[in-house]
Amino acid sequence: MREFELVRHPQINGLQLFIDTVQYRTPHFHQELELIWLADGALNVRIEQTQLKVGPGEMVLFHPGQLHEFRAADKGCTFMCLQILPERIETVVPAFAQLRFQKPCPNKELAAEDYNRLVEWLFAALRSYLQQEEGYELSCTGLVYQMLGLLICRMPHHMMTPGMLDGQMRRNSRALRLIQYVDENYMHKANLADFASAEGITVGYASHFAKKALGQTYQNYVDTVRFHAACQMMATGRYQMVEICMAAGFSDYRYFCHAFQKRFGVTPEKYQRSQPQEQQEQHIHHSLHTLEQFYTRQKSLELLEQFSSASNK
Repeated sequence: MREFELVRHPQINGLQLFIDTVQYRTPHFHQELELIWLADGALNVRIEQTQLKVGPGEMVLFHPGQLHEFRAADKGCTFMCLQILPERIETVVPAFAQLRFQKPCPNKELAAEDYNRLVEWLFAALRSYLQQEEGYELSCTGLVYQMLGLLICRMPHHMMTPGMLDGQMRRNSRALRLIQYVDENYMHKANLADFASAEGITVGYASHFAKKALGQTYQNYVDTVRFHAACQMMATGRYQMVEICMAAGFSDYRYFCHAFQKRFGVTPEKYQRSQPQEQQEQHIHHSLHTLEQFYTRQKSLELLEQFSSASNK
């Protein structure tokens, strides 16, 4: 499995801005520095071993190669997102890929004046990115550079050594192999011992690694993938519930129904009836690891103006 960001409007090399409504995004990492600003809803965020609950008007930073996870506290959470490859910045800040901010939430670290300026620049950059007026590539990139400059000047940070970066990538690569193993085996027995054997590690170490990397026990993660597989099949409307239960790796239908209601608060049948139909103004990305919506350029501009009006009140 290769985790990547699905973006509706990629247009400036190495720089992407978009609006996303997410229900869940299970553990993943990517090459870009990522900054999100929440517009509505509450988002439970896990960054490696750090758990955060983020609300409207707050920001979160994710470094390149940093394993993180999103789960909306309710039905969904909408945020603006900026992603930029370190290579774009290293022409002017050569060691940028090694830089790590010590805290992930700028709203808790910056003075109010600085934070408001940061948010203002993010709004302006996204508006420029979506409107695409002549020369927008320069103005948009300039605003992003101003944002990064403010963060570097005002937020505590340190530099990682090449050895530390290599260690992070090795751990993340093993985590992705574990995720891929579950993807390929969740529909039947997904024995952790088989993964441990393939990795040349003990089952005990594999269990410890899974809990640390995924933020939950290995078996809980397998169940999570099975539930997401069931939800994905439900969203199509083409399968009987017993078929969904068996295809998702649950051997007992009564257990499936009981566990599903405990996890989601509704029966599988009610959940299936509640699934939204895909509409012209949005794209629903629903997989084992993701349930999120991306918007057309016009809809994104409308949402941006709504966010701007609300934030100015």
